[in-house]
Amino acid sequence: MYHTVLNNMATEGDVTLLLRQWKSGNHEAEERLFELVLPDLRRLARRQMAGERPDHTIQPTELVNQIYLRLTKGRDRDWQDRGHFFAIAARAMRRWLIDYARSSPKARHVGIDDAVEGLFIAQPDFEQAIQIDSLLDQLEVEHPEWCRVVELKFYLGLTDEEAAEITGLSVRTLQRHWSDARRWLFSKLDGGQN
Repeated sequence: MYHTVLNNMATEGDVTLLLRQWKSGNHEAEERLFELVLPDLRRLARRQMAGERPDHTIQPTELVNQIYLRLTKGRDRDWQDRGHFFAIAARAMRRWLIDYARSSPKARHVGIDDAVEGLFIAQPDFEQAIQIDSLLDQLEVEHPEWCRVVELKFYLGLTDEEAAEITGLSVRTLQRHWSDARRWLFSKLDGGQN
């Protein structure tokens, strides 16, 4: 369903160049950058929201607006390229949804449905979603390349080939990182270690 993200996204060179110009303070580059990536951010938000409960009070458009505001404050970040930008956007959406759920007294489920392609047997609940978020933060510190693969494959919905192209890894290495990351996450959840 969402495996053609890379083909639909703004071109690598355009986004990377605009990110560099934006970091140097070019306001026109900022406007052009967000004009160029907005359709992709909307697709990403729809994907993130697809796993949310049906009666969720947030709509994808509001999620995009919230993340847009956060991303515009990140001008000074060391943006590497388009893949890095969208991985950060996906992470920001995930964290915003969890923060939103934490602030809602009725919250029971955050959109990490079927987390990491069936990694978990039971339907994740709010507490498990928080645990997964915390584990991904830990994974980022211990194995940043694994965390990036999880973000690209699970949160952005990229295929192995698409994620490999963005990361500059061979497909086989990317698959090994994906397998290692899933095994690591499963062991932390299963063993209760975090």
